[in-house]
Amino acid sequence: MIEFIQQLINGLSLGAIYALIALGYTMVYGVLRFINFAHGDVFMVGAFAGFYIAPAVLKFSNGNPSWTGAAIVLILAMVICAILGIVIEKLAYRPLRDRPRLTVLITAIGVSLFLENFGQYAFGVDPQFFPDLIGDHAITIPAWCGPFTDLTIMVSQVLVFVITIVLLVALRFIVMKTKLGMAMRALSVNPLATSLMGVNNDVVISFTFGLGSALAGAAGILISIQQPSIDPLMGLQPGIKAFVAAVLGGIGNIPGAALGGVLLGVIETLVVGYSDRLHIPSGYRDAVAFFLLILILLFKPTGLLGRVEREKV
Repeated sequence: MIEFIQQLINGLSLGAIYALIALGYTMVYGVLRFINFAHGDVFMVGAFAGFYIAPAVLKFSNGNPSWTGAAIVLILAMVICAILGIVIEKLAYRPLRDRPRLTVLITAIGVSLFLENFGQYAFGVDPQFFPDLIGDHAITIPAWCGPFTDLTIMVSQVLVFVITIVLLVALRFIVMKTKLGMAMRALSVNPLATSLMGVNNDVVISFTFGLGSALAGAAGILISIQQPSIDPLMGLQPGIKAFVAAVLGGIGNIPGAALGGVLLGVIETLVVGYSDRLHIPSGYRDAVAFFLLILILLFKPTGLLGRVEREKV
């Protein structure tokens, strides 16, 4: 049981990262009905933004890790990624909005390749060590917890999960309680009617891209705190897995994206942790995401929380 709980904790921490990235996919799909495959590379840019910002911020604490410095790095990385998302939408996607979806999809793949290659040119191809922002260490569990004292819970794992919950609550508030959120929901249903009601669709779409990219930037910082080695291709696998998580939960459904991310992270971690008992080599952990994608497309294409949408021809 202790081993299972340990793996569950590890899986929840990883799943929180997938959830943050998956939210960007599902928000863009919900509004524009296309997949922004460059989203995983925005996650990479967030990590490198934190890499270059962190040394300057840590100077104010004499180079020592601090929670205030970590919060500043997180917020600035989110702002940078939000701006990048808005720029990508304006330059690459907006001119193609009335074109066939296949054209936009190919463009998204092109933007992804551009960011990856530009990252290798600008940041170098070698992995970089992310600065220590919080002084990560294991949390001491009181003796009265009995056998649970054998658990290893890192500060970074708790931080990732707490920040993910906070960002999800904030996103829920923005979407459900603000005018821009109302405009996003209206635009996802009928763009023409939304524009006829006086809503500037371009502003709403740009805001959607910026908000989703900010969440990806936050995920980039959080994963870098947990796994300090970063490189320009680090967004490739998490980006694909987050897409699978969005489909698993129900593409276009915000709670579904969060649920899919957490489930994917937990299942992937359990497969690795129990690889000997399951007779599945731990190196096949990446195949788990694609196996789940095949299953969900075969048996429930709308995802766990998705709903069937009927379209008139």
